[in-house]
Amino acid sequence: MHTSQPVSPSIRRVAVCGAGVMGAQIAAHCVNAGVPVILYDLAAPDGDKNAGVRRAIEHLRKLSPAPLARDDLADLIQAANYDDGLGLLADCDLVIEAIAERLDWKRDLYHKLAPALNPRAIIASNTSGLSIASLSEALPEAVRHRFCGVHFFNPPRYMTLVELIPTAATEPALLDILETFLVSRLGKGVVRAKDTPNFIGNRIGVFGILSVFHHTRAFGLPYELVDELTGTRLGRAKSGTFRTADVVGLDTLAHVVGTMRDQLPDDPFSPHFQVPPEVDALIAKGALGQKSGAGFFRKEGKVILRLDPAKGEYVPTGAALDDAVKDILGERDAARRLRALHDSEHPQAQFVWAVLRDIFHYSATRLAEIADNARELDEAMKWGFGHRQGPFEIWQAAGWRQIADWISQDIAAGRTLSSEPLPAWAIRGPVWEHQAVHTPEGSFSPAAGVYRPRSALPVYQRQIGAPRLVGEGPGPAPHIVHEDDAVRCWTLPDPHPRDVLIVSFKTRMHTLAPDVVRGVVRAIARAESDYKALVIGQLEDPFSAGADLKALMPAFMAGGVKAIEPLQREMQEMSMRLRHARVPVVAAMAGMALGGGCELAVHCARRVAHIETYIGLVEAGLGLVPGAGGLTHGARRAAERQAGCAPDAPLQAMLKPFLMAAATAQVSKSALDARRIGYLRESDPIVMNRRELLYVAVREAANLADQGWHAPLPARFAVAGRDAFATFKAQLVNMHVGGFISDHDFHVAERIAYAMCGGDLDPGSLVDEAWMLGLEREAFLGLLASPKTQERIAGLLQTGKPTRN
Repeated sequence: MHTSQPVSPSIRRVAVCGAGVMGAQIAAHCVNAGVPVILYDLAAPDGDKNAGVRRAIEHLRKLSPAPLARDDLADLIQAANYDDGLGLLADCDLVIEAIAERLDWKRDLYHKLAPALNPRAIIASNTSGLSIASLSEALPEAVRHRFCGVHFFNPPRYMTLVELIPTAATEPALLDILETFLVSRLGKGVVRAKDTPNFIGNRIGVFGILSVFHHTRAFGLPYELVDELTGTRLGRAKSGTFRTADVVGLDTLAHVVGTMRDQLPDDPFSPHFQVPPEVDALIAKGALGQKSGAGFFRKEGKVILRLDPAKGEYVPTGAALDDAVKDILGERDAARRLRALHDSEHPQAQFVWAVLRDIFHYSATRLAEIADNARELDEAMKWGFGHRQGPFEIWQAAGWRQIADWISQDIAAGRTLSSEPLPAWAIRGPVWEHQAVHTPEGSFSPAAGVYRPRSALPVYQRQIGAPRLVGEGPGPAPHIVHEDDAVRCWTLPDPHPRDVLIVSFKTRMHTLAPDVVRGVVRAIARAESDYKALVIGQLEDPFSAGADLKALMPAFMAGGVKAIEPLQREMQEMSMRLRHARVPVVAAMAGMALGGGCELAVHCARRVAHIETYIGLVEAGLGLVPGAGGLTHGARRAAERQAGCAPDAPLQAMLKPFLMAAATAQVSKSALDARRIGYLRESDPIVMNRRELLYVAVREAANLADQGWHAPLPARFAVAGRDAFATFKAQLVNMHVGGFISDHDFHVAERIAYAMCGGDLDPGSLVDEAWMLGLEREAFLGLLASPKTQERIAGLLQTGKPTRN
């Protein structure tokens, strides 16, 4: 038994060792979450010893997709080096090693780090597949119980999956503490993997990629067709297989495949763990994918070409998916879909069946080796590779026994990539009896021979509406208070309190159709009567894509602009009802909160936003102005800012961020960026895990009520007036003359500026909300009558994008 101290019960400060691609982005995600982080790397030979780390931090601002939720967060990452910065480790509760995949380099680093570690700190490796037990041998025995693997997927900000990999010596409490931190503080989905090469996600995912490569050659299918077959139609990433390989980098793919080849010589499928010859050929020519300008695909101007491996040349794309196969893939019933694929003689269908069969076969034969239970494997593929369902979920939904029989027949016929039979657990015992690996009791564990229930860690009690696996059954049922075609009013399921009402929208993209607007107003009244607070939020993204233009079209076609005026007034009245409700109203925001969705949220007492919330008043792109109180909110907030924190600053300066954001249809890049624009306030909580959003929002609403919250009284506020309007108009003229905006863009932005400045009034004139809302309506309805605005709206409804004119 070791005599050292147990691990720290909470993680407050993190150190990341290695300022390469992954290390720097892990550090970036820590600061996204508000976690203090130190980023280490080798000391520079001359001058500033932290120069290399500082370059890596600066590079974070340039990456796409952006690893930082706001560019200035890079300034919060503390740079350090191994020569004179190890003393900083004494204050770190978690140290993540993320250097190159060299066992000898990692061991050397551990020898250097060990003496400087906080005696209760967790140390973890971000290796993508090296043995965690072998790495631990470089640590003093007294430290090994605090060591494990923590494998983030790239890019860390956006990929949900993190794999936790213990050794035999890892303290069990460490895994619980680290999982809680990763899930709640960093917003991740955690699976626990066994210490085997490539763990779970890359072991199964890379095998699946190799299977696609193999069958692409066998069936002679062009790459763009394979991407169509293995993309969204198969419930996978839109980019399919070959475009994804180009994005990841063919050299990176070759490295991962090489790791499987070198570390898994005894795997029955190992003859296929070879870098595909077409990949080797492309790498030899320097064609590494997107980063080099060519890979399986190459873009010339606006034309995308694909490699013809037989000719070694790039040729036009254009292979078509067969209509019959398209119909099969569109079949919603899994049993009918898989039977049709299996029975079809069309090469495209045979290809898809072979790809699915291979991943079923490999997942079943490797499950006991790499994971405790089937849930870990399925969730790894969903969170790490973007699959809509995991392999076992698809298999189970299609009929466990039938699929198992077909796989066994193909094995016997020599059609599979290995002759290894399906394991006993898959063809007899509880799984065969129940025809399921996932049940309401849990997911099957081959080693234990039982169904393992989900984790009982308290952090998961905070998750509301988390997706369930096929066969798992529904989660705890919410208490439905009222439901109609437009909205659902409900409270959290037991054991959560029922004193806060939640209203959710049922429209597509959660748009604000007239019936939804009325449903929100009724929900406010219901909350004022029977509950302590109200939350507006959805179980799935987005929060709201704004007004439902399609629902407004019948009224517009029948009565023109005049028919829209009462509907617009209703939206404005909803916003004012939210602002002056007698109970606190909290908006629980995630995904898009655009146009009317943004206007609804800013009028609530508080907003709770998931980090990946993209907020903006986008009406200018349609040739309209925000018409549900958005301009009024911006003008009032500018006056409040001036009065509260900058009384000597010109009101015009306080107004400018709000005005320009609306005039340019600016959308925040994250919830943190929305704070910079002004759509969120510093007092609005930001959560990292999407599934905790409603839990936190309900608690926030209840706390506001318990603290005696009351709505702001109607009050007049100062506006910037005609002088500020003249200044803003001059800026818009410069943008127009410079070719940055069109004639109609200028006209729309001018109307926004006029309304937000309060109209033709003296600077500092006091107005009320009714005055500002009147200016909004005048501008909105006037622009709606414009043919150019109508062209933009028609373009949006027909193509999904507004016409640019």
